Amino acid sequence: MSHIVFLDSATLPVPVPRPRSSDRWTERLGTREHELIDALADADIAITNKVPLRSDALRQLPKLKYICVAASGYDSVDVAYCREHDIQVSNVPAYAASSVAEHVIGCIFILRRQLLSYNQLAASAWTSSPVFCVHGAPIHDIRGATLGLIGLGAIGKEVMRIATALGMRVLVSERKGNTAARPGYTLFDTVIANSDVVSLHCPLSDDTKGLIGERELSMMRPTAVLINTARGALVDERALEAALFRQSIAGAALDVLQLEPPHEQHRFVTGQPDSLLLTPHVAWASSSAVETLARAVSANVQSFLERRTLNRVA
Repeated sequence: MSHIVFLDSATLPVPVPRPRSSDRWTERLGTREHELIDALADADIAITNKVPLRSDALRQLPKLKYICVAASGYDSVDVAYCREHDIQVSNVPAYAASSVAEHVIGCIFILRRQLLSYNQLAASAWTSSPVFCVHGAPIHDIRGATLGLIGLGAIGKEVMRIATALGMRVLVSERKGNTAARPGYTLFDTVIANSDVVSLHCPLSDDTKGLIGERELSMMRPTAVLINTARGALVDERALEAALFRQSIAGAALDVLQLEPPHEQHRFVTGQPDSLLLTPHVAWASSSAVETLARAVSANVQSFLERRTLNRVA
């Protein structure tokens, strides 16, 4: 008799269809670290979006046989431990590629065309303007601009496809630190220094944590912008804050932060510079992507119950 526990069902705005072969199905809106062991004490299967499942917790859950990550990234799960202890792990790859890509393209338009600034000017200065328009921050075209992609998975490829159709020049970055570039790739430092838009689409790992810091921000063009829809820890937030307030780069769009949800006193929540577009980790969450994710989670769990595990990563 299988017991399935969804640790953080509130992270999805639609319900996950209950697999037809399930015996017990428990949904928790969220699960805190100190609640984890009790929540999974008699579970065979865990579904998690962002609740971490690390080795120190997993070794206390000998009954657990399968973890379904309700996301593309699976950095919240200690997959190395799972491989060693016969715990199967699945994810849901590429379900939100179009949703995230469209969010990125929207951010490019907002930042390059200074829509945040001009929205404020419309409210504060338009009625008293001596002429029909109000000139403020320089507006930059999208066509002809250079987009630097850090990461070329399903999302990065979809961003590249749309950007190319818009007339942008696209540079795909080689891994940071590599001294030679593969065909079709450009050295990391060259991408950072020559892009009008730098967009992050790589997974979070020990190698990519703090990928964009003071050094990289200082290399960017003063008219360039940074977009991060991947993982918050890819960017040194203090270095980015300093760069935005110094205006050493023109702007940034962040859909992710190092700690989510952020503290109410987080500097980007309380003191956003005008050049920062902050959204609450929703680039993935178009209606169609959310529905696809919910169905895929259910299908993954059903496949494990039928001993034909889909989308297995461990």
